[in-house]
Amino acid sequence: MVQPSVMGEDAPRKGRAYYEQRGEVVWEIPTTEKVIALTFDDGPDPEDTAQILDLLRLYEAKATFFLVGNKVERFPELVKREAEEGHELANHTYSHTYFKRNGSIAKLKQDIQRAEEVIYAASGQKCRLFRPPGGFYNEKLIDMARNEGYMVVMWSWHQDTKDWDTPGVDKIVNKVLGNARSGDIVLFHDYVEGKGQTADALKEILPELKKRGFRFVTVSELLTYGKMKPVKKLRTPDIHP
Repeated sequence: MVQPSVMGEDAPRKGRAYYEQRGEVVWEIPTTEKVIALTFDDGPDPEDTAQILDLLRLYEAKATFFLVGNKVERFPELVKREAEEGHELANHTYSHTYFKRNGSIAKLKQDIQRAEEVIYAASGQKCRLFRPPGGFYNEKLIDMARNEGYMVVMWSWHQDTKDWDTPGVDKIVNKVLGNARSGDIVLFHDYVEGKGQTADALKEILPELKKRGFRFVTVSELLTYGKMKPVKKLRTPDIHP
């Protein structure tokens, strides 16, 4: 299987195995422990995020939210709730900026820093994880993220629910339950255009995975089951509560 998200001249010889061995990017963690990390991109959203948080609390599940800064500014109370309820906050840029092959790494860095500032203002927490929108990355992006103190987090390729495309609740449920493995990182979205289907899918996914004996952990917790560790912050951003 070819990972389509690697870009740049170095892509053919520096794929997933290269970055995993260096501990710079994580897709999943090989482990025999029945732990799984649920991740949610593109929020917060006043309707979908609130419903998802209610369900996570009901099933005693912790998750990681990859936040978009301009939505954080609009709905800071949801970000505060995520933090207070023990979920992990992570950076997904301020304006959902896609990093294309000829993109400016300086502009992306500014976008990440701006997101960091508003997330901190809403929650008092600093992010240690970064997920590039669309999963687009190359050597320059990974180097920049590492220098800024972030680990780049992708998702298990067999756990891309494509819920952003509203494929139907059953398809989302079957994707997760039919492929669930220990150490997975599952990709969901807590914001989609129109009416999302993720919350309805979670009403079936959460109880079934719990019945199977899975524990729901944050990505940083998942990393402790392997050799990877969250990146120690190399830089303290100019952020003010």
